[in-house]
Amino acid sequence: MVDYINLDYKPSENDLIAMYYVQISPECRNLQHASEEIAKESSIGTWTEISTLSPEIAERLKPSTFYIDPEKNIIKIAYPKELFEANNLPQILSAIAGNIFGMKVLKNLRLIDISFPKDIVNAYKGPKYGIEGIRALTKVKDRPLLGTIVKPKVGLTEVEHSKVCGEAWSGGLDIVKDDENLTSMTFNKFEKRIIETLKIRDKIEKETGEKKFYMPNITAPLSVMKKRADFVLENGGEYVMVDIVTIGFSALQEIRDYLDDKNTVIHAHRAMHAAFTRSKKHGMTMLALAKLMRLLGMDQLHTGTVIGKMEGGKQEVVEINKTITEQKIEGNNLTTLDQDWYDIKPVLPVASGGLSPLHIPELMEILGKDMVYQFGGGCHGHPDGTEAGARAIRQSISSVLEGYDLKEYAKDHKELARALEKWG
Repeated sequence: MVDYINLDYKPSENDLIAMYYVQISPECRNLQHASEEIAKESSIGTWTEISTLSPEIAERLKPSTFYIDPEKNIIKIAYPKELFEANNLPQILSAIAGNIFGMKVLKNLRLIDISFPKDIVNAYKGPKYGIEGIRALTKVKDRPLLGTIVKPKVGLTEVEHSKVCGEAWSGGLDIVKDDENLTSMTFNKFEKRIIETLKIRDKIEKETGEKKFYMPNITAPLSVMKKRADFVLENGGEYVMVDIVTIGFSALQEIRDYLDDKNTVIHAHRAMHAAFTRSKKHGMTMLALAKLMRLLGMDQLHTGTVIGKMEGGKQEVVEINKTITEQKIEGNNLTTLDQDWYDIKPVLPVASGGLSPLHIPELMEILGKDMVYQFGGGCHGHPDGTEAGARAIRQSISSVLEGYDLKEYAKDHKELARALEKWG
């Protein structure tokens, strides 16, 4: 009989480590029993002893549950790297986040974190640009990148959409992006939207002397995404956006590979993530999803705002941002694991969701400068319109960087003053 629990086991540099939160069901004896079943089902075992499982296979490939905390309901399992096809993230997840979620011995199961060994990390390209590459491309060095999302999410024609983009860029924002559910609509076709919007971008760049960027949403079946990405590039675009959860891990791997030699920044929107990350007892954490996105090569990723309209507390968001921006992570035992990223570049975190110019001082204090801050309603909801909203956002950033209180700075900046009147 194979024993999948070894509390004396010391994980090696060749192990993939998964950390889980576990709640047992009434038909499970205890946490040790649950740990055994999780390790077994996610690797070489099944519900009964089998004659085909030789001692040699068991010795070589069995995982070891090496940490069990019955008070916190946390376990850690070390898996030999040979259990995985290194450059096949769907296969890896089918093991460590697959059948185990449906086992009767478990009431709830949450994948908290994953630590990848060097051979698996090196099987992936990671982000093409990383933070330094995006800084070089955008020429924005000493402040966060500032952006907006065209609102309403859907409903505008291609020309109306491009007009909103132009106003945001004129007001001082660096980036305008599509929302997660705007692709190619009957009233707003993808190709025409690209042409109209990039035409406006070129005009505003000449007028302002600043680089401006448009992030079109290419989310679609993979073959269509490739065509849309090519169309963006052919028309002078430098960014594409994908909805990372809804298109799936396999499509993400392939679109990253497809764009490798095409000089395109990939902006990752996390729409649908909360379907499995929001519960504190079941699914997986946003931290784990973010690590997968760094591995797969997303250049920018929505990670949370701490404040605003979206779920995600300070500790969680700060830990996620640290995990995708630093090269070597020291875990804290309960919510993060050690991770060496070797040559994988960092991902630029994105804060988006319910933000206004008034949030910027707190955002900067909590999340810092190496960020993209995006304002949808907080730009277009300004009493004097989109361009004024963009100016208020830029003024708010300037007030923080120059060391002024927002109210004091607003005395000489009317757009910020009007934003304070509305949202303050």
